[in-house]
Amino acid sequence: MVLFETPSGFAIFYFDGISLYEPDAMENIWAHFVTEYRASHVIWRKDFQVFKDKSDAINYDTGLNNKLTKMLLKWHQPGQKLAIGKTQYKIVIEANLGISCLFDEPVMELMRGLNYLMHSVVPEEKSKLAKEHCLQMSQGLKMLLLRYGFDVKPEMVNDCIIVTACNLYDSDCCLKNQFKSWCHASHFLQDVSSINSQDWDMLKLATALKMVCYPEDEILFGNPDEMFSTDELSKLVADAHKYEDSGIIKGAILRLYNLTVYLYNSKAKYQRRLASFVKEAKEAYEAEQVI
Repeated sequence: MVLFETPSGFAIFYFDGISLYEPDAMENIWAHFVTEYRASHVIWRKDFQVFKDKSDAINYDTGLNNKLTKMLLKWHQPGQKLAIGKTQYKIVIEANLGISCLFDEPVMELMRGLNYLMHSVVPEEKSKLAKEHCLQMSQGLKMLLLRYGFDVKPEMVNDCIIVTACNLYDSDCCLKNQFKSWCHASHFLQDVSSINSQDWDMLKLATALKMVCYPEDEILFGNPDEMFSTDELSKLVADAHKYEDSGIIKGAILRLYNLTVYLYNSKAKYQRRLASFVKEAKEAYEAEQVI
């Protein structure tokens, strides 16, 4: 359960809380809130109420007023944790209602996502967020941008950067899933050619299996001469005929290879597009600083 504060009131959501405990929570949560459609798969709004004086609704000294108390108790289920965006709210709610609250970095990432989609998930809210909240960049987005070499100030972030970064994130996720399939097929290289591919990256592994299954076909992504050592390359070429009776399903390898190449090309496209958007945003930001 989530207590989300807006400029004029409080909203109650149910959230797929497993996301808060995953090892890569900070990198994953932000992507759920890039669009309303994506958010609809992980968060469900239950209530929203306007409060004339929010400081009266929840206060460190006076506790909670009746309106907010009823709102929380109406939707809270036994044993359910409540994610909240302020430390003082955690103290007040736990002391007055005995509801276990959660406040940490993944929760703050969730709140940043809700702020980004506020007018979609709480359409009744007509007020705008204060400037300092609008400029709070998602930590997950920041991690992704830095991983690809983009040092972007919060003031530079725009919808084009966010959406393209999310597309890049999706490509990365799909490639990680594909890697599991390639690892399952890698034992053929060991069994047939005595090649240990344990430390290979996915593209090298995919290329090797494509080469032995379809030795006459063109390699669509990357250069085998650069991927493999001379010994590895010669063994793959010489042993290709041995895979005919190895039990490997060549059609499955081809479909998986084509999908992997598509994902690598998509990832490269989104990287180029993101670099262009970041460059434009940086130039616009620097121009504003001069003025």
